[in-house]
Amino acid sequence: MTRGNQRELARAKNLKKQQDLQKGKKGESGQKLEARKLNDADIMRQKQQAAQAKKEAGAGAGGASGSKTK
Repeated sequence: MTRGNQRELARAKNLKKQQDLQKGKKGESGQKLEARKLNDADIMRQKQQAAQAKKEAGAGAGGASGSKTK
């Protein structure tokens, strides 16, 4: 009879797990996901602009320091 009890406990545990997973999916709406994607894209654009500015500033300074002769 112990075996039957284990099955019932396992079923109850699995049911609770499935319900918790469904709650998590309902909380994550498409609107929030889309907003997060847009926010991440904006952050990446800012990083790329900063890297490009740094690269341009470095290229201008790099040419002056490379003109030393022996």
